[in-house]
Amino acid sequence: MSGTSESQFDAARNLSSMRLDLFLKFSRIIPRRSLAQEVCDHGGIAVNGETAKSSRLVRPGDLIQWRQRHKVTAVKVAQIPRIRPGKVDATALYVAVRTEDAQRPPE
Repeated sequence: MSGTSESQFDAARNLSSMRLDLFLKFSRIIPRRSLAQEVCDHGGIAVNGETAKSSRLVRPGDLIQWRQRHKVTAVKVAQIPRIRPGKVDATALYVAVRTEDAQRPPE
């Protein structure tokens, strides 16, 4: 009987979190999972202010910052998908917080 409750717990936990690289791909912030992994490996992604590896779990409410060559994009995780969403539904997974030009200092 304990095996059943453990599997139910794992299923509930898996619905509330997802690997960072998968979330970036499913939300279409980064087009390919391999590219998301590469960006994470080079320190280009931060979650809640800390540099994150691609295997880090993200949850609703987490702040993801993506440093690109000329800009920094910040999004807040709104929901974790159960299945891969379509193109139209992908933007519902996050809320855009800000996009800054990395060349200019903030005012």
